[in-house]
Amino acid sequence: MKAEVFLPEDYRPAEDEPFMKERQLEYFRRKLLSWKHDLLEESRLTVETLQDGTRNIPDVADRASEETDRALELRTRDRQRKLIAKIDSALRRIEEGEYGYCEVTGEPISLKRLDARPIATMSLEAQERHERREKVHRDD
Repeated sequence: MKAEVFLPEDYRPAEDEPFMKERQLEYFRRKLLSWKHDLLEESRLTVETLQDGTRNIPDVADRASEETDRALELRTRDRQRKLIAKIDSALRRIEEGEYGYCEVTGEPISLKRLDARPIATMSLEAQERHERREKVHRDD
């Protein structure tokens, strides 16, 4: 079992420290776990609301509006379910020592990008190339 890494409350990864060593990895691990916790809590609240919210609404327009709201909420939760899988994948990469490196080039992903999108698997340049190729194939 690894010793817990001390991380000050105001810690932010910096370019001038060794890339993806204990402190940075712990920072991103905590960030990912917090994000996952928030998503799971929102999901739990949605389930409770959907279970409690089942009622017979006599007005057709009101019923249609409520069904639309529920469908939108369920689509949002499905996107969040997929996001949780990506968070779990990022946490696995942290454990395996692969986190923070582009899966295409093997180069480090910028700290700014990881801070903004901690589930990123590609550097900005690799992601842009991927999206350009995707757009070209989509337009065919």
